[in-house]
Amino acid sequence: MSARIIEVTTHDVRFPTSRLLDGSDAMNPTPDYSAAYVILRASDGSEGHGMTFTIGRGNEICCAAIEAVGDLLKGRDVDGLFADMGAAWRLVTGDSQLRWTGPEKGVIHLAAAAVMNALWDMYGKRAGKPVWRLICEMPPDEQVALVDWRYLADALPPAEARERLENKAAGRAARIAAMEAEGYPAYTTSAGWLGYSDDKIRALMREALAEGWTHFKMKVGASIEDDLRRAALIREEIGPDRFLMMDANQVWGVEEAIANMKRLAAYDPWWIEEPTSPDDILGHARIAREIAPVSVATGEHCHNAVMFKQLMQAGAIRFVQVDSCRLAGPNEILGVMLLAEKFGLPVCPHAGGVGLCELIQHMSFVDYVCVSASLEDRVLEYVDHLHEHFVDPVRTRNGRYLPPARPGFSVEMKPESIARHEFPDGAEWRGSAG
Repeated sequence: MSARIIEVTTHDVRFPTSRLLDGSDAMNPTPDYSAAYVILRASDGSEGHGMTFTIGRGNEICCAAIEAVGDLLKGRDVDGLFADMGAAWRLVTGDSQLRWTGPEKGVIHLAAAAVMNALWDMYGKRAGKPVWRLICEMPPDEQVALVDWRYLADALPPAEARERLENKAAGRAARIAAMEAEGYPAYTTSAGWLGYSDDKIRALMREALAEGWTHFKMKVGASIEDDLRRAALIREEIGPDRFLMMDANQVWGVEEAIANMKRLAAYDPWWIEEPTSPDDILGHARIAREIAPVSVATGEHCHNAVMFKQLMQAGAIRFVQVDSCRLAGPNEILGVMLLAEKFGLPVCPHAGGVGLCELIQHMSFVDYVCVSASLEDRVLEYVDHLHEHFVDPVRTRNGRYLPPARPGFSVEMKPESIARHEFPDGAEWRGSAG
């Protein structure tokens, strides 16, 4: 008898990053990077590990939602799920009663991301391949079948998506070899958190420069005068020829974003990220028009692929920032990447947090090898926090991600890290107000 999913276990894992203000920004001044973590177990003993990301309070709500979504997989034949991962995605995201509480958005969609990430992890481990290579070795028709095209086909018919993938298929092997030799270009946010002192920012910028980084992101939005001062400091440290990006984390209104970016433009930012409410598509479009040539980047809070489609159609973004824990796993991310290639937009994913770098690196390799076949204007976010808690942590060299080699999705957390940081009874939290 073939293996079946028999158990779905969740863990509320939180790291006290607020103590040193790691991850601090204008919207989220004291985040505790957290993982609503799930383990799928099959009857043959195989496991799949996945997660979605939060910044502390509410992580327990995501765990409860994961249990509800994960129940849809219990009793399912593992090989049958892997034989049609497009159908598996529709199963996980399509339950009519769960959709009423969050149709491809909100906590239910975050839970779907965790469950799909775990399912892909199990698939990769059983196949003996990292997820990025598993997807890259699929023929174009199988890749297209991973995506739910119902709400996307008006912008990109699946037949056209398949043709675009087929046109690039011949160069896949050479691009894989290039990634294994050189890695995927990245940028660092680790030196630019809002809560850091000027001296700490200077020291971290110099350390990053010595390590070969060429793209740097700073947080803005608490005070425009402070933003201007910190931008001048960072530009002084990195010089005129390296890239500086800014991230407002949604705190500005449309008028405020335009006014502030016209002042911050003096420091030559490459993009402004999340300049206003992530739901305001037309607001983003107006900002994009009025602050050019500074570009707009967004996506870490885009509910689903449909929202990305509309941002692209409205000319509201230049840089597409998919997130492995906001969209429901590789299936939906691949759909957005295919749309971005059609619209001629570079995908520069959101990472950072805990586990986000481990997950999304796989999809950037898929984008280059199969979808865009280009590294022009493409960089993947990196922060140097919390990788030590993973069995297969990210690897970087000279400001580039190196491709994962171990089977799975790289997000399996060490058991001792889960035990220590589980909330509220882990050793890191006992006796803490939380």
